[in-house]
Amino acid sequence: MVQEAYPFKQIEKKWQKRWEKKALFKMRPDSPKDKCYCLMMFPYPSSALHVGHGRNYIIGDVVARYKIMQKFNVLAPMGWDAFGLPAENAAIKSGIHPKESTLNNIKTMKKQLKAWGVGYDWDREITSCMPEYYKWTQWIFLELYKKGLAYKKKATVNWCPSCKTVLANEQVVDGGCERCSSEVELRSLKQWFFKITDYAQRLLDDLGLLKDWPERVKTMQKNWIGKSQGVEIDFKVVDSDITLRCFTTRVDTIFGATYMVLAAEHPLVEDLIKDSKNKSDIKRFIDGVRKESVIERVSADVEKNGVSTGKYVINPVNNKKIPLWIANYVLMEYGTGAVMAVPAHDERDFEFAKKYKLPIDVVIDNPKHSLNPDNMKEAYTEEGVMVNSGEFDGLASTEAIEKISDYMEKKGIGRRKIHYKLRDWLISRQRYWGAPIPIVYCDKCGVQPVKESDLPVLLPEKIKFKPHGESPLKDAKGFVTTKCPGCNKSARREIDTMDTFVDSSWYFLRYLSPKDETQPFDKELVDKWLPVDQYIGGVEHAILHLMYSRFIVKVLYDMGHVGFKEPFGRLFTQGMIVKDGAKMSKSKGNVVSPDKLINKYGADTVRLYTLFIGPPEKDAEWNDRGVEGAWRFLNRVWRLVDQASRNSDAGDADVSLRRKRHSTIKKVTGDMEGAFHFNTALSAIMELVNEIYSSTSKDLKEAISTVVILLAPFVPHISEEMWEKLGNKKSVFQADWPLYDEAALV
Repeated sequence: MVQEAYPFKQIEKKWQKRWEKKALFKMRPDSPKDKCYCLMMFPYPSSALHVGHGRNYIIGDVVARYKIMQKFNVLAPMGWDAFGLPAENAAIKSGIHPKESTLNNIKTMKKQLKAWGVGYDWDREITSCMPEYYKWTQWIFLELYKKGLAYKKKATVNWCPSCKTVLANEQVVDGGCERCSSEVELRSLKQWFFKITDYAQRLLDDLGLLKDWPERVKTMQKNWIGKSQGVEIDFKVVDSDITLRCFTTRVDTIFGATYMVLAAEHPLVEDLIKDSKNKSDIKRFIDGVRKESVIERVSADVEKNGVSTGKYVINPVNNKKIPLWIANYVLMEYGTGAVMAVPAHDERDFEFAKKYKLPIDVVIDNPKHSLNPDNMKEAYTEEGVMVNSGEFDGLASTEAIEKISDYMEKKGIGRRKIHYKLRDWLISRQRYWGAPIPIVYCDKCGVQPVKESDLPVLLPEKIKFKPHGESPLKDAKGFVTTKCPGCNKSARREIDTMDTFVDSSWYFLRYLSPKDETQPFDKELVDKWLPVDQYIGGVEHAILHLMYSRFIVKVLYDMGHVGFKEPFGRLFTQGMIVKDGAKMSKSKGNVVSPDKLINKYGADTVRLYTLFIGPPEKDAEWNDRGVEGAWRFLNRVWRLVDQASRNSDAGDADVSLRRKRHSTIKKVTGDMEGAFHFNTALSAIMELVNEIYSSTSKDLKEAISTVVILLAPFVPHISEEMWEKLGNKKSVFQADWPLYDEAALV
C-alpha cells in the first residue's frame, strides 16, 4: 500500500544525525578540491527566529549544499554577533544579565537552525561577546591606533535620550534612533573615532572591483561616500583675525553671494558671538537648532530659520561686505559647516533671503529671458550666461567654473578641493554590553594603549545596568582603576565600549582559525580562503556593516596582515518576508514562528515554501496556505519515488521526457549559478514531476533520480530518504550534480 504522507519527523531526525556523524559540512583544510567560502551574515541572538529570518539561512544552505554536490571544498560557518543594546536594555527591565540572556538565546536559535536542516561547520562557531573573540577585536583597535586611525576628539554627536548613548550617523533613521525610534538630539562629547575618511577614495574606487555585487548596493555606498569636486574659499571676518573657509561646487555663482551662513555647531561660533549685543538670543537659537534632527534640518520642506551674528565677511572676488548668519539648514556634516549663500541660484538660500529680506543678486542669466531679482518666485539653478561677474561676464556658467577656479588659485583666495560626505566612524558607546576600548589614562603619561600581552581587557560581570549618560563601567571600581602601561603608576581605564559594528567588521576572518589563542586569524589560511566566494544577507547592511568591513580589510591589507583588498567577492542581498504587508515583529503581532509549522509539516515543507514564495531578492508576503501547497507537492514526489522503488520494469525513456529532464537540469543549474531564482528552479522541477506523472514510458527511474538530486539542496531531508529508497548506498550529497546534454534539448 502506498503511503499518503511522508513521515517527516522520523526522516528529519535520522538525516540530521547522519549529517552530523559524517561531518557533511566540515571544511577540510588540506583538501585538493576547489574552495567555496559560503557565508551568511551572522545574526544578533535576539530571542527566537521567525520565518522571515529563515530566508537568509535557507538560501545560504541551498548554495552550500549545491556547491558540495559540485565537489567543492565548502566552508559554511556560523557564529553570533552577540554584543549590543537590546540585551542590555532587557537586563535593565528583567534583571537578567546580558551574558546569560544572550547565551540562552544562542541555544534557542542554534536549535532552530538545526531543525531547519541548515548545515554549518559548528566546530568553527564564534561568539563575539566571549573574551576569546573580543580580545582580537581589541587587537584590531590597537592596530588602528598604532597607524593613527583611531583617535579621540570632542565632536557634535547624535545622542539617543532613550538608549542614553551616542549613535553613528548611519544609525539615525529619519531623525530617530534606529533601535527605539526616539528623536535624536545633538550633543558635544569626547568620542573615539576610526578614520575611515582616509580611505574614502579607495572605498569608492574599489567598488569597481566588485563585479558580483548588486548595483543597488554599490550605488548606496557611492552616495554615502558622497564625493564632490569644488573649491574651498576663504572669507575674512571684518574687524577680526578670523577667516572662515567654505566649500562650494558652484564657484560660478560666487559674485552672487549676498550673505554667509554658519552651522549652529561650527567651532568658531563661540568666538564670533562673544562680544555680540544679542549673544543670549543667538545662544537660545543655537540650543534650539541642536535639538532638531539632521533629517529635519536638510529637508526641503522644513522652514529655514536663522539669526544674525552682527558680523560681516568680505567676499574675496569683489570685496563686498556681506552679513554673517547662523541658520538651521546648514550642517557641519556637509562641507565645512560654512556656506556662501547665493539666493538667486540656490533654492534654500532664496527662501531664507526672502524671509529675512536679504539681497538677491543675479549672476547667471537665463538665456531664454533675462532674470529680474525683484520678480523671481524661485531660484534659477540651471546653466546660463554669466552677468554681474566682472571679467567673467558673457561666459557660459559651465566654462566659468574652471576660469574662476583658476583665478582664485592664482590670487591665493581659494583652492580646488575634493570633499566627501563620509564622516569618520564614531565607535565609542556609553553602554556596558560591548567590547571595552583598550585605552588607559595616566596623569603622567597621558593616553596609553593597553599592551597587546595584557589583552583581553575583560568586561566585568558584576555591574549596574541603569544608563545615566555615561558608561555603567564608570561605577565598576575594580575595572576602572589599573596600572599605566608606561610608568606602572595608578591610572584609569577608558569606560566606553566599542560599537558592535567593530565586532562584525572582521568576524569572517576568525572562522578560519576560531580557536587560535596566539593570533586573530591565520594569514596563510585567510589569504587562501578569502575573499568570501558568496556572502548572503539583508540589503539593510549595505552601508553600515559592508562599508565598515571593507574599510577594516583595507587597513589590515596596508599593514600586511592580509593579502586581499576586499572581503566579499560575490554578494547576494535577499528581500524581506513580510506578513500583512509589514516587517515581522512582536510589537506588530505578525510574527510567524517556524517551530509550529515544522512540527505540523516538516522542515522541508517550510524550506520549500520559503524558497518558492518569490524572487529571493524581492520582498514577499507570507501566506500559510502556500505552506499547504508545498506540503502537497512533497507528498506527490514521495509517492512517485515510492512507486519507482517498487517497480523493476526497465526500458527506454521516451524522447519528450528525456528532453524535459535535460531542459530542467539546464534551468535549475542556471538559476543556481545566476541570480538565485530558486522559485523558477523549483517551478521547473514541478513541471518535470508533472511530465513524469503523465509519461507512458516504462523507464522513469532516471528522470525520478534527477528530480531527487535537483531537489536535494532545497529539501535535503526528504531527498536523502528518497535517494536511499531508490537503492543508493551513499548520501545524495555525494552524488554528482547532473549535467545536461544540448543535443537532448532539440
